[in-house]
Amino acid sequence: MRLAQAVRVGSWFLVGLNLLMAVGTIAIFSRMAPAIAVIIERNERSLKACEDMLAIMAVTGSGSAFSHEQARLFQAAYDRAKANVTEPQEPEILRRMEPNLPPLFQGAATVRKEVVEAAVQLGKINRDAMAIADHRAQQLGRAGAWGVVFMALSVFLAGVIFIRNLTGRVVKPLEEIHAVIIAHRNGDTMRRCTGTDLSQDVVAVFTGINELFDQCQALAAGGDRRPEFGSGRENEMGRR
Repeated sequence: MRLAQAVRVGSWFLVGLNLLMAVGTIAIFSRMAPAIAVIIERNERSLKACEDMLAIMAVTGSGSAFSHEQARLFQAAYDRAKANVTEPQEPEILRRMEPNLPPLFQGAATVRKEVVEAAVQLGKINRDAMAIADHRAQQLGRAGAWGVVFMALSVFLAGVIFIRNLTGRVVKPLEEIHAVIIAHRNGDTMRRCTGTDLSQDVVAVFTGINELFDQCQALAAGGDRRPEFGSGRENEMGRR
């Protein structure tokens, strides 16, 4: 029956929409987390390197030469920052810092200020990059949330349309059949199945039920005599 096929198609369509919404939601939010984690991890390494360089310079004091261990730690921090370039402004700052490292280790006060400013600027660049990444993540999160709302609204509208269609094509005809059966049980043998805007399948079912009731009414009106449904030749053969 076409009606049964329409109900099955509508049901699977709703299931497919719900599945699509679930997959879309997972894809949106799973895309956010790795991007944020990578940005934070990479920029955090550069920030840690800047903090180490500033801390070592603060410990040595202005005009004091670095010890061998302090120079080694400072150079290691600088190398980590250089190996972890994440922003386009960082290479230029690191290139300016590199020639100043040997005199800095020797205690030259003239280059200390330049190295401190470069390290502070390097840290600011990475903090700004993290703030931008956070802003983009928030935008993506809002877009994802609205995407989920749109998909949920689509599922809701599709469900409303399906329910209205199912009510008009299945529920109401079943209620009409039930009402006709109850009416016949209560003695109203003239009641028949009726309706408007019915599908062909429902019309065929209503017609079959009404014909059955007509046959029953004819049988009841004729007493024990059964109504004759065959051709004339068949009836003649029956009388013989």
